[in-house]
Amino acid sequence: MTKKLFSKLLPLVIISLTISACSSVTIRPEGGDKNRGEPSYLDSKPYYFWGLVGEHEVDVNAACEGLAVEQMQTVTTVSDFLLGIVTLYIYAPRTAKIWCGE
Repeated sequence: MTKKLFSKLLPLVIISLTISACSSVTIRPEGGDKNRGEPSYLDSKPYYFWGLVGEHEVDVNAACEGLAVEQMQTVTTVSDFLLGIVTLYIYAPRTAKIWCGE
């Protein structure tokens, strides 16, 4: 009986984890609402061993080519989360996004 219950609950647990997988940290130097449009810069950065190994910096001046930085964001996307799950978080990427002014 427990195998039947487990086999029915496992897909629900996986779907719940996948839906709740996204997380983000957003920085807006001038404040205001989040910019939800297409970012000017988008790159995935590798992290290893549950995020304990791997330190990355993004040069916002180079990414924006001298324009003002409107917003910076680091995100764990669904694909980042799934890659982490598949590799048991030995490899756990994070996505960096930057929005530049005009």
